[in-house]
Amino acid sequence: MAAAMLVALGVAAQPQGEAELRVYAAGSLRAALTEVARAFESAEPGARVVFTFGASGLLKDRIAAGEPADVFASANMAHPQALAAAGQARDVRRFARNAMCALVAPAVALTADTLVDRLLDPQVKVGTSTPKADPSGDYAWMVFERIERQGRPGAFRQLTEKARQLTGGPNSPPPPAGRNVYAELVAQGQADVFITYCTNATIALHEQPTLRMVPMPDPVNVSADYGVATLAGAAPAARRFVDYLLGPHGQATLARHGFAPG
Repeated sequence: MAAAMLVALGVAAQPQGEAELRVYAAGSLRAALTEVARAFESAEPGARVVFTFGASGLLKDRIAAGEPADVFASANMAHPQALAAAGQARDVRRFARNAMCALVAPAVALTADTLVDRLLDPQVKVGTSTPKADPSGDYAWMVFERIERQGRPGAFRQLTEKARQLTGGPNSPPPPAGRNVYAELVAQGQADVFITYCTNATIALHEQPTLRMVPMPDPVNVSADYGVATLAGAAPAARRFVDYLLGPHGQATLARHGFAPG
């Protein structure tokens, strides 16, 4: 009856269950979450997921400043937990894990055994994302700390001072449309070795097959824990989307894209 009255008045009735779901998500999740979203939309007719991708720290700041969002999928746990502590998010959960790899230019002689030595070589240009703004940069700094703890005094200072913070910062140039920014930076010679997520490096190799990916040695590698939360005032579909992401179909999709289970 209500729908008929709206039509009679010339107002389009909104299909039952229709919802626009605003998801702010780490850039490293672009391919995986886009696939998850399309499957979620098929499972929930009328739902439409709209993404804003970027560096998790910058997205957190935008949400904290009042930008409307329903779900925040971060490349770390700290940013959604900070929003939760401020009363702007709830139900923070780890949903995926990543690891760090080195994306290496073809001219750089480097193996897993020589990786640390080459990173410390003053002639080797090391690229990272921007710490605090982008968790990938924070994880790179953690790798540098572990290198020092493995018997390399002064390594943390040396590496943080030489690292070129090329992505993920408030003043970083936007990534090229439709291209992997890490592949472009290494191919253009802005970094000889870029420390990034293994999932990012894998995508880069598809675009630039001459590059190489070298996993960080276990003693210095770190686990990148990804956290997801629904935000204050979120649409009802937000919880269902998070449940789908944490469920078997969402987790299987993440695994296909190289993420470990949360």
